[in-house]
Amino acid sequence: MLARRSSLSVPGSSEKMLAKAPGLGADELVLDLEDAVAPAAKAEAREALAVFLSVRPEGPAMAVRVNALDSPWFGDDVTVLVQRAGAAIDSLVLPKVEAAADLRAVDELLDRLGEPAAGIRTQALIETAAGLLRAGEIAEASSRLDALILGYADLAASLGRPADPGPKGWLHAQETVLLAARAAGLQAIDGPYLPIRDEDGLRQRADHARALGYDGKWAVHPDQLAIINDAFTPQPEELEHANAIVAALEEADASGAAELDGEMIDEASRKLAVQVVARGQAAGLSGAGKAAAG
Repeated sequence: MLARRSSLSVPGSSEKMLAKAPGLGADELVLDLEDAVAPAAKAEAREALAVFLSVRPEGPAMAVRVNALDSPWFGDDVTVLVQRAGAAIDSLVLPKVEAAADLRAVDELLDRLGEPAAGIRTQALIETAAGLLRAGEIAEASSRLDALILGYADLAASLGRPADPGPKGWLHAQETVLLAARAAGLQAIDGPYLPIRDEDGLRQRADHARALGYDGKWAVHPDQLAIINDAFTPQPEELEHANAIVAALEEADASGAAELDGEMIDEASRKLAVQVVARGQAAGLSGAGKAAAG
């Protein structure tokens, strides 16, 4: 599965931003045809994306946020992009997913377009009350699904609460999406932090999401990428400790437990350590190859 420490949202209608985005340092670009594009510009933006993706640049993974399934643009978004640039698209980000049937409808369309199940993946944005209540069934609905993304702004509107009630105000939603994703073997991606000049606030939210168990976070501005990437990348001492846990348990072998630096470690410790090493590998860190196959 692709590394998604940072996913940068890029307006599909901006040729200038599309040209700059691949070199900005995001793990994934989310080329946006939904919120970032006015209704009158939808067709033009779709065409611009098809051209941009037809000569896909080197670098980050490419995702496209298409318009919602019940919008007049959804069918053309998927059909045009898959037919003209499908080989360059890693995933489709599906907004406002509210039921398993939504994902099945997308699967049926991709099947009709001849897209293999192992080809273009999907990611589901959980950003309404209905979607949050059904996060578990959504997570299990499609073999194409790679990730659940928690979308704060639309969810706040759906719930009738402030756009930013503080980190504790979103804890239930974060845990719900994380549990649904993990139970289905998916990535869990935290939504964006909108105050783009508040570095301390962004760092707090990114660290909080990582501590909960999230794999990455969306960015709405390039200046947010360094903080987000750092939050979701294991620090050298964390990686060293993870490798030491795996090595100690391999040496202990049949006993199933060992002591490391005065702390008892066991199989649960090994599983967590392997996850840390895998995150290091995904980030391209040296010294991250020792335990990931464990």
